[in-house]
Amino acid sequence: MQDCGPARAKCTRARNSPRQRGSPVADSTRSRRRFGYRWTIVALLFCVTTVNYVDRAVLGLLNPTLKKEIGWDDATYGDINAAFTVAYAIGMLLSGYMMDRLGTRRGIALVLSFWSLAAMAHALARSAFGFGIARFALGLGEAGNFPGSIKAVAEWFPKAERALATGIFNAGTNVGATLAPLIVPFLVAVSGWQGAFVLTGASGFLFLGLWLWGFRRPEEHPKVDPDELAYIRSDPPESEERTPWIRLLPHRQTWAFMLGKFLTDPIWWFYLFWLGTFLNERFGMDLKQFGPPLVAVYLFADVGSVGGGWLSSRLIRLGRSLNFARKSAMFTCALLVVPVALAAQAPNAWTAIALVGLAAAAHQGWSCNLFTLASDTFPKRAVGSVVGLGGMAGAIGGTLFQASAGRIVQASGGSYVVPFAIAASAYLAALLVIQLLMPRLDPARLE
Repeated sequence: MQDCGPARAKCTRARNSPRQRGSPVADSTRSRRRFGYRWTIVALLFCVTTVNYVDRAVLGLLNPTLKKEIGWDDATYGDINAAFTVAYAIGMLLSGYMMDRLGTRRGIALVLSFWSLAAMAHALARSAFGFGIARFALGLGEAGNFPGSIKAVAEWFPKAERALATGIFNAGTNVGATLAPLIVPFLVAVSGWQGAFVLTGASGFLFLGLWLWGFRRPEEHPKVDPDELAYIRSDPPESEERTPWIRLLPHRQTWAFMLGKFLTDPIWWFYLFWLGTFLNERFGMDLKQFGPPLVAVYLFADVGSVGGGWLSSRLIRLGRSLNFARKSAMFTCALLVVPVALAAQAPNAWTAIALVGLAAAAHQGWSCNLFTLASDTFPKRAVGSVVGLGGMAGAIGGTLFQASAGRIVQASGGSYVVPFAIAASAYLAALLVIQLLMPRLDPARLE
């Protein structure tokens, strides 16, 4: 028995407290903290992100078919994708501010409706120019998903859990990209390529109702009990005053995030928009054969998305600093991307798929930690705008890379060596830039 000395009575009360470890009340409180309604919010964000990436991936799968039917070449296809990323840059800038002004619930509902209509509008296109217009509209709408989702995570989670929560909803990008090659060939067989665009786009409206039904702010939600709300709000309180995005630009934390996105977002879009074409041109695979290899790539990416968030959250729980945890996870991911440089010269399709799958997993682990840097260094009221600025920078990088990739591939006779070499080195370069600008994760002083 423990000897409490002169403070025996006090010690006895402490041992008998209902909040002590092992007591039913304490276990119940910990259970609510661990399994509270906030994880349902992550599930909603996961579903919306999945729809986002299904709509985004359809054109990449249909490119070999549309090259023959519409009559474009690799350079033109690169320009069509550049139209998407130009609009994405504009949309990121506008939607980040919009999320901070309208709130997460209304903001995500608005952009989900807009991009679903834009996805369906692809079915009306009959020329490369028409696809460029539809792609521009899709990029404008889809840009709102990540600023809204990161803001929702900042509203619903304390800092110690944000990377894991981000990793889980971010896995929806991989699930969407996995579902697309499984369902698009079937939809094309049943209703043609036009029907594939219409039906995948229309699916967004099914999830719109689910989103509106399930999402509120934590303080307003009837399924959040006082213990979980206290846990969500366990970080130091922050000012609620809104911050115009123009006031964010002088801060080095903003530029660290923006340049990290500028250098690495284009790589993910390269995989999403060009991987099917690469498999077609390098290994002779067609739409009916894309399914298994693309599913494998994005299953890898799912593991990386959750694993990258888990790694940094685990390091924090082990007592390491926020700075050490986030950057260690990002460095690990950056190293795992490097072997993708060999993908263009792989002896067979499945070797190339394994290399791209590893790189895709590492990208998603990198991405969830990079997103979390915004909520680590900025107050919740500014997170949507910061993520919007970063997304804009990533889309500008994507525009340059998409337009360049098409011309590089065409000029080199169908070789993908240069794009994959750029992909292999982008993350280490981005981490170096982030470290130089932000050696510690000091909060930005906005007041």
